[in-house]
Amino acid sequence: MSIKRRDFLKVAVAGGAGAALPGPAEARPNLEVPPKAVGMLYDATLCIGCKACMVGCKEANDMPVEASDQSPQWDTPADTSGKTLNIIKVYRDGTAAVKDRETDGYSFVKRHCMHCVDPGCISVCPVTAMRKDPETGVVTHHPEACIGCRYCVWACPYNIPKWDFDEAFGQINKCEFCNHRLAEGKLPACVEHCPTGASLFGTHEEMLAEAKRRLALEPGSSYAYPRNTLDDPNRHEATVPHYIDRVYGETQGGGTQVLVLAGVPFGKLDLPDIPERSFASISETIQHTVYKGMIAPLVLLGGLMLVTRRSLDKGTGEEETDA
Repeated sequence: MSIKRRDFLKVAVAGGAGAALPGPAEARPNLEVPPKAVGMLYDATLCIGCKACMVGCKEANDMPVEASDQSPQWDTPADTSGKTLNIIKVYRDGTAAVKDRETDGYSFVKRHCMHCVDPGCISVCPVTAMRKDPETGVVTHHPEACIGCRYCVWACPYNIPKWDFDEAFGQINKCEFCNHRLAEGKLPACVEHCPTGASLFGTHEEMLAEAKRRLALEPGSSYAYPRNTLDDPNRHEATVPHYIDRVYGETQGGGTQVLVLAGVPFGKLDLPDIPERSFASISETIQHTVYKGMIAPLVLLGGLMLVTRRSLDKGTGEEETDA
């Protein structure tokens, strides 16, 4: 009834050789921007901190007031949350006397979902409650599928998806580019309500081209900045500032469909400096490597079980013959 040593060695050697074969899985590249993807350009140098975008967002998405202890009579959220999908923050240094200057200056920054080209929130969601529209690229959350694991909260490098603890069963909330308005041919509410053109909407390709056009302008010269969209005739002349010489969101984390221009370093505006390779591609490559490495041990185990079963069957047959 014992396993023959020769049979065992055959299986062990074969399994050991198989276990040595799997190497790291081929790295998954970053996903590409969909050809018809929409995009937003936020130019912090044009933002005046009026928070009209926040008001428009709350109205369009039927979000409640979020008062603080310091100002209980006002809608004064400190950050994005389950009740606030879009927020204007401010950077200050020293005397904060000059706008869009790092030293002794200040700058506004608008924070909401960046609509990553290769979103980590989608990669980690076990039930596809987070989805990316294959045409527009808009990242949306589907509460009917959500199980409340909150993996998306931890996976987002921009700290955007928020869990609303005030709901009876909790719920994830995030900016969705006013997807319901896009379906009606309207603009996102934050763009429609912006009086200065700090938030611009169009295709991702158009927004990236416009951002690079502005970076190529001579500081101190005049430029007719558009409002809402590039083809809006309601433009306004303004002096070109000293921009930080890159477009935030062009490559960070695999790229985002929200692009940002600013006059102070992006790190000062709470926009993290993250590598070009998306976290989703890194994590999925690791997962596939682990899964690939599990195949050989399973084959080895199966082989050993087969040899054992055959030996047992053979031993039983011999005992019956002897009887």
